[in-house]
Amino acid sequence: MKKLVWLFLSPLIATPLCAADLMQVYRQAKTNDPTFAAARATLDAGQEKQPQARAGLLPSLSLSGNTTWNENELSTHNGPTIAKPKYNANGYQLTLSQPLFRWQNWIAYDQSKMQVAQAEANFGLARQDLILRVAQAYFDVLYAQESLAAVKANKQAIAQQLELAKKSFEVGTATITDTHEAQARYDLASAQEIAADSDLEVKLRALQAIIGQEPGPLAQLRKAAELTAPQPGNMAEWVNAAESGSLNVQVQQYNANIAAREVDKQRAGHYPTLDAVANVGHSKSYTPAFGTYDTDYQNVGIQLTIPLFQGGFVSSRQREASANRAASESALEAAKRGAALGARQSYLGVVNGLAQVKALKAALVSSQSALESNKLGYEVGVRINIDVLNAENQVYVTRRDLAKATLDTLMAQLRLKSTTGALGDDDIAQINALLDPSTAQ
Repeated sequence: MKKLVWLFLSPLIATPLCAADLMQVYRQAKTNDPTFAAARATLDAGQEKQPQARAGLLPSLSLSGNTTWNENELSTHNGPTIAKPKYNANGYQLTLSQPLFRWQNWIAYDQSKMQVAQAEANFGLARQDLILRVAQAYFDVLYAQESLAAVKANKQAIAQQLELAKKSFEVGTATITDTHEAQARYDLASAQEIAADSDLEVKLRALQAIIGQEPGPLAQLRKAAELTAPQPGNMAEWVNAAESGSLNVQVQQYNANIAAREVDKQRAGHYPTLDAVANVGHSKSYTPAFGTYDTDYQNVGIQLTIPLFQGGFVSSRQREASANRAASESALEAAKRGAALGARQSYLGVVNGLAQVKALKAALVSSQSALESNKLGYEVGVRINIDVLNAENQVYVTRRDLAKATLDTLMAQLRLKSTTGALGDDDIAQINALLDPSTAQ
């Protein structure tokens, strides 16, 4: 029996737990991020604009009723009282109204379609924002982990150099200056380790605020991960795509179209309206001739209303709508320019980032070679302790800068796609392929 239990559990024990990758973190954020949840609720609210506007074109039905207690005194002029009737007057009425011509209602219905499309574009913006926020928070944690690991490695190397300097001083082959220099570098590395550890904790809490739970181990970038150049490789094409495809531009375009239709809607306040009205009702009343009596009635008619003068209200609303249209057109132009600028910045961020990553990879190899050479030179007496310490620090700085350049380039790729409105789950999947779930810090 024990053998069977061991055979069942051994695969579970032998299989290492994989770290969460970017796609898993993104899915957690879609479920738990409150900002994205608010955007989803705002979309639901925005989609109700169309049925609300459609109601202005459909018939309306209302029921009203009344009851009144009356105590009257009837008499002739300067004469005696004839009667003091006391009675209850009551009634009800069912009214059906169908708009036949209300031009502003038709315009409002057209606007509602644009408002729904605008709400969907805003939700698309929120989805892109979530992708960027999740990726930035994820990469911030990776960079903080890499920075902390580099600081620890640098501190460990300095500790070894400090120990070597102390031993060399004891045997008389080095001066006390070497020991002091190594000690100073070691103390600085200790301070850097504290700062790096604190920064990592802050970045973890920032990610936790998005996904709504404690972040576990995160998958690291593969050592052999290769970053790709943007396609197409022409900045002008990205700029043109951003000016037309940016979701922010689309939102402002819908806003401008709605504002333009609002001018027509306010102008329609000068137009007549025509409604078909039907009433069915019952009333109970009193007259001296007939006493209390009941009345049942039904009527159907056409109601025409022609606005003549409303104190200048309609004209003022029309001028207000014209001013809002001009403002929305300026906002649209600003959105197009902002999208073009964002596309240029992100494109250059990707291109220059790729070049920087390539240069830093070469610099890291050179720095490590220089460190080995300085260590060997120190052992044979042609290099001093400070040379080794500087070489150690150069390796640390280069390793940290390479990690930052790589992650910044990946973020620039996502931002470039977002400027054209094309950022989606597929882009997360492409970056996710560069991660190794079996590695975590």
